[in-house]
Amino acid sequence: MTYTFDFVRRAARLRALMLVAVATTFSACDATDRLTSASEDPATETVDPVGPASLALSFRGGIPMGHFTLPTTQFGSLYNGGLRNIWPSALIAELSAIRARGGKVVLMFAGNERHYKDGSNHFSLTKWKERVNRFRGVNFSSFVNDGTIIAHYLIDEPNDPYNWGGRPVSGSTVEEMARYSKQLWPGMPTVVRAEPGYMLKTGGSYRYLNAAWAQYVTRKGNPGDYIRRNVSDAQRAGLALVTGLNISKGGPNGSRMSASLIKSAGTALLGSSYPCAFISWQYEGSYLSTSAVKEAMSILRNKAQSRATKSCRG
Repeated sequence: MTYTFDFVRRAARLRALMLVAVATTFSACDATDRLTSASEDPATETVDPVGPASLALSFRGGIPMGHFTLPTTQFGSLYNGGLRNIWPSALIAELSAIRARGGKVVLMFAGNERHYKDGSNHFSLTKWKERVNRFRGVNFSSFVNDGTIIAHYLIDEPNDPYNWGGRPVSGSTVEEMARYSKQLWPGMPTVVRAEPGYMLKTGGSYRYLNAAWAQYVTRKGNPGDYIRRNVSDAQRAGLALVTGLNISKGGPNGSRMSASLIKSAGTALLGSSYPCAFISWQYEGSYLSTSAVKEAMSILRNKAQSRATKSCRG
């Protein structure tokens, strides 16, 4: 009886370890590994099993439109763009599923900023390169060539001293990050989530960085003025521009944006033909599925689709 009990107990432990290993291998992202700890939008990775690839959708033109952490299963007719942080072991399967659903995606390779800070919480280029190097052995060139990968998302909010121990990351350092990315993957566009005005002040001219990012919140004033200013700065810097909304915390006093605000502000941003993608912070399934918000998103999707298709290469 003792031998039988010990065998059963060992078998149960083995099954539990196997389940953990499978979950680690096939999860698209680590739910605890955040892209950023910035107060405005601390992006989190999402665990999303690869959805069925039988939809065989195709990109319907225009510019990609969607959300940070958009699950693979949500790529389709409404949302065809997103930003994701995917483990190297799951990258090909996830990209294949996204492409099959007619989607395009910005990829964050370095992951949570805690992985590339030094002992003083300052940005470490050496540690950042180590994080990016995890993907060197993954052949995803076909997804770059066909545009499934919109761009390599180098770093989030380098301009915010809160993120980096009081020492913002300069545009010249971001350019060096972009240069390293191009050294590994020459054809993949590079993007930083910082407004082009900051990039103009702290670096340039940009040869390896392709795009800046203008994410609207109400405290930044009129959305029409906001997009015009950022387009002008991007053109001066020779950069493409990704735009979008902070839906979760971009309303008055840091509140969630209402459906009417999403519609009006998004319409203003998409009134410009310059942006190459419209990706908002962040995916919240329960809120986005409400009838009013879904209607607003459908309007923005139609506007994004009516824009001329363009690359984020700048």
